[in-house]
Amino acid sequence: MTRAGSNQRVVIVGADPGGMAAVSQIRKHDPAAQIVAFEKGHWTSYSACGIPYFIGGDTRQQTLSELITMTPDQHRARGLDLRMGHEVVEIDVAAGIVKALENATGTLSEEPFDQLLLGTGGRAIRPNIPGIDLPHVLVAHTLDDAQALHSIADARMGDDSWNVVVIGAGYIGLEMAEAFVTRGHRPVLVDLQDYPLPGLVPELGVLVKGCVEHSGVEFIGGTEVTAITPESVVCGDRELPADLVVISVGTAPCSELAAAAGIELGAGRAIAVDERMQTSAEGVFAAGDCATSRHLITGKQVFFPLGTNANKHARVAGINIGGGQARMPGVLGTAVTRYLELEIATTGLSLDQAQAAGIDACSEQISTLTKPGYMPDSSTAQVVLVAERGSGRVLGGQIVGGSGSAKRIDTIATAATASMSVAQLLDTDLAYAPPFSTVWDMVAVAARELLKKV
Repeated sequence: MTRAGSNQRVVIVGADPGGMAAVSQIRKHDPAAQIVAFEKGHWTSYSACGIPYFIGGDTRQQTLSELITMTPDQHRARGLDLRMGHEVVEIDVAAGIVKALENATGTLSEEPFDQLLLGTGGRAIRPNIPGIDLPHVLVAHTLDDAQALHSIADARMGDDSWNVVVIGAGYIGLEMAEAFVTRGHRPVLVDLQDYPLPGLVPELGVLVKGCVEHSGVEFIGGTEVTAITPESVVCGDRELPADLVVISVGTAPCSELAAAAGIELGAGRAIAVDERMQTSAEGVFAAGDCATSRHLITGKQVFFPLGTNANKHARVAGINIGGGQARMPGVLGTAVTRYLELEIATTGLSLDQAQAAGIDACSEQISTLTKPGYMPDSSTAQVVLVAERGSGRVLGGQIVGGSGSAKRIDTIATAATASMSVAQLLDTDLAYAPPFSTVWDMVAVAARELLKKV
């Protein structure tokens, strides 16, 4: 079945980053490859990460097309046999065949493959609670979701009598709360954890919670939603008025097709892959929100459904499918977001996560300025840096602060990726000028203080 090289037939399932980002690499390494892609929906190659900002009115043109990086016609113009409205319903690994159902006609067809890439993505989790399927309960995951929420926000802009409840205070939940605030509403944000963004250390979670509440949003933490009615959300002993409910409690991998074909699943029930992005079935690869990754520090299999990971997965898979050699070294879970003026970022392991992984670790939290105090736009920032005792190896970090602070997380991520020590991080020649940084950059300050412990 498997045949990498000239005239091989490659089938891709899914037309989002996990699938489409591989096409150019396949073409580069095997120009003669025949590539067929199936997509059950009617969108390709769009930015799901931009959805909250589109809903909030932050994008430049306020058109759905802004979020699309490549249309079906553009893909086809580059020689891709792209079949929209076709859902792959079965994979026969031994025979090297996928079976696809054309939604419009109900016609079932078979397509042979030499190599197969599963880019089936993920789906927004809808928790099993009464009322979850009511028409006013939406998610923010696809462009259809984006259009529906944008239309509602437009129609209700400035209506103080309109009640919005956002369930889940992770990245998407926080960004959706911000979107409605910028639209003139004051949603209620509910989460099982005590603070927004549960991965943050409590000291930083408190800061995010304070910013959310300062904007007029009520945050209800440590509370489980038990029911949704046509008029309300029931959580704890409270019944919150709700004309619109947005669910944002996480992403689940679309891995059922692979599982039915006997392909091994891993962390989070995502499709288990090796460093080449190959699954347990020879010649079958997986990439994006349906696939696992390897954590760079712990070496363990993880499920981090992030756009950055999806594109890197697809690049590696595409090179290998095309006959080249590439490996996915691992991920740190680096992520960044904002809530109004507050920037938030994280990478690698927290102290608790490091210790749970059996690493003798220590951490330091510092409060500093983003720029010299004499600069009018200087603001404060909190930095947490984590390292291994003895070796001083950088394990991770978190940043919460004003404008210009969050992207400093990239410095910490780079240090952790390179297995740099805290001493090396301190000695790194970081740029300085008053409009950008203090003379000792905030990451260097954290490294200097942590060095005293490691």
